[in-house]
Amino acid sequence: MKTAFLTGVTGQDGAYLAKFLLEKGYRVVGLVPRRSTVDRWRLEYLGIADEVEYKDGDILDLASLTRALKTTKPDEVYHLAAQSFVGSSWEQPILTAQSTGMGVLHVLEAIRETNPAIKMYQASSSELYGLIQEPQQSEQTPFYPRSPYAVSKLFGYWMTKNYRESFQMYSCNGILFNHESPLRGLEFVTRKVTHAVARIVANKQKELRLGNIQAKRDWGFAGDFVEAMWLMLQQEKPDDYVIATGKTSTVEDMCKIAFDYVGLNYQDYLVIDPDLYRPAEVDVLLGNPEKAKRKLGWAPKTKLAELIHMMVEADLQRVAKA
Repeated sequence: MKTAFLTGVTGQDGAYLAKFLLEKGYRVVGLVPRRSTVDRWRLEYLGIADEVEYKDGDILDLASLTRALKTTKPDEVYHLAAQSFVGSSWEQPILTAQSTGMGVLHVLEAIRETNPAIKMYQASSSELYGLIQEPQQSEQTPFYPRSPYAVSKLFGYWMTKNYRESFQMYSCNGILFNHESPLRGLEFVTRKVTHAVARIVANKQKELRLGNIQAKRDWGFAGDFVEAMWLMLQQEKPDDYVIATGKTSTVEDMCKIAFDYVGLNYQDYLVIDPDLYRPAEVDVLLGNPEKAKRKLGWAPKTKLAELIHMMVEADLQRVAKA
């Protein structure tokens, strides 16, 4: 039985990845920072909260990370933990740099000190491309980050690559484009929309306030994307991969899909709020997943309409129970 060690196990990706690995027969250990309470609702939603082992530790504390790796002896480490909301990174740039940037270095150092043979997956982001330099972004497209979050992710990306080349460690970057699910946090635009739709249907909300609805994103299903994370660590040699659907849609398109699902016209409820625009906007992201398809045999299974319908349905059920 292989052991997988996950940071960010209670997040969206962590929960779906934990479920995927448990079904593969892995022992799954999740790093949990010591807080007053640990929110395991995503793991409970997927019915696996009691199947995951939990280890106290924090990605900002190298000593606790090293102890956790020494005691759990993982074969694979999936580093998913971060301050992951782009919008908040302008309000908390230093915290974002520490958790999203330095956290990666701490994980790499802990692996190097404990057992350099451990395979590591680093959750990179399409936000690295920011002010896009090519219409469709691949592994060769130059980066141009446009937020403190993206700059912090860039540090983590290059550290992962540097440790691979300097210490011959098996460390991979997964440059994941937007991936959503019913487990997405309410601060993310897709879940903000689907949750608002459910509340409007229940007469608990009258409008949906958004910023730049012409921003285009390459949206996929998180449940599909976690398979690609695992596949990266099953290859003979470590490498970096773009994981995306290869299709882009506007925020407005996504809103229309969500409201259409419940028979409403989104234009009757949508309010554009200038305060919700970002200081530096990322207008378009469109990934080229050709390398992942060719080398990993990976391809997305879930279309955008299916994904948004799934999310609206989950939120309708949640709001009805609230």
